[in-house]
Amino acid sequence: MMTYFQLRFVNAWLVRIVGTLGVLACLLFATPSHAADRARIEAFLSVTGFDVALDSIAFAAGSAPDMLGLDPEEFGSDWSRLTEQVFDTEVMHEIALDILEATLTDELLTHAAGFYATDLGQRLVVAENASHSVADDTEQQREGQGIVDELAATDAPRLEIFKRMNRAIDASGNSLRALQEIQMRFLMAASAAGVIELQLDPDALRALLEAQEPEMRRALERSSLASSAYTYRDFTDADLLAYVEALEDPRMQRVYELLNAVQFEIMAGRFEVLAGRMADLQPGQDI
Repeated sequence: MMTYFQLRFVNAWLVRIVGTLGVLACLLFATPSHAADRARIEAFLSVTGFDVALDSIAFAAGSAPDMLGLDPEEFGSDWSRLTEQVFDTEVMHEIALDILEATLTDELLTHAAGFYATDLGQRLVVAENASHSVADDTEQQREGQGIVDELAATDAPRLEIFKRMNRAIDASGNSLRALQEIQMRFLMAASAAGVIELQLDPDALRALLEAQEPEMRRALERSSLASSAYTYRDFTDADLLAYVEALEDPRMQRVYELLNAVQFEIMAGRFEVLAGRMADLQPGQDI
């Protein structure tokens, strides 16, 4: 059966690979009156660096067997081929375009793209792309936490800037709910496919996840803070304040709600597909 220890491992794993997420299901289906066209959205993904963030979702696939208590080496080369198919970057890119074409207004696109096209915006995108392009962020997290500890020890104003930044990025406060939904959908899909034997019904599993919310929320906040401290370590406080003020604009917050929702939906959907396909590689296993 899926043990409490394994679920705690799942929590820690997801906190690190997902980063900051927010999701409102209605965002994915509400059609705006002045939707941006697909060509502009394509350019928008590039100028904001969101295309690189989407590609980085594929890094998570390597740890999926660990999440289920399985050894990825047991799958051999078949595992690599499977994950490349399921987490195909072109497929994820097209899904993102489809969702944003139905939800992102021309006004919001113009506002966000205008900021990221500035000198500061482009420097931020370069730094963020570099952070997203690392498959294993263990060292980044370690160095970022070191920066956070130093800032806390000196009561530096910069630490509050990072906290304010992370609040602005997830203004709706839905990151934790998104993590829980990813867990639920992946574990239930793996159970339905016979990859694992999950001896908890959905209600019991959700209750167990909710019981872990305080611990998971603290872990998410620590991870996000360390990630921000590392990613933006070469920026001045003035740069970061300008970024925070841009993020706190209601239009930018709406954009981030959409982008976070897209990232969540793609990740959760791809892991559901992966769970089903894993059944073709190995018989079900009781864990």
